[in-house]
Amino acid sequence: MVVRIAIPPLRGYLRSMKTLQAKVHNGRLVLDEPCEYPEGTVIDLVVADDGDDLDSEERAALEASLDRSWEQAKGGKTRPAAEIVEELRARS
Repeated sequence: MVVRIAIPPLRGYLRSMKTLQAKVHNGRLVLDEPCEYPEGTVIDLVVADDGDDLDSEERAALEASLDRSWEQAKGGKTRPAAEIVEELRARS
């Protein structure tokens, strides 16, 4: 089984995500690709989905929401990703 993971770059989180591949071996993710992160960095991995079940109306709403978010980000209305992840973890 190959798991694709998306990892944000060290800078410019909203600009792009770097996708890497890891294989599951003996119940562990094995990643054999170079990265720029310092030794000991903890990275949250998210399994990349191959698709979704959105209909055309839902997809249009999603794309409109993403466009609004992008405009807000360009206008400086952002929050650090680490802050948001911490908030989400506190909910569970």
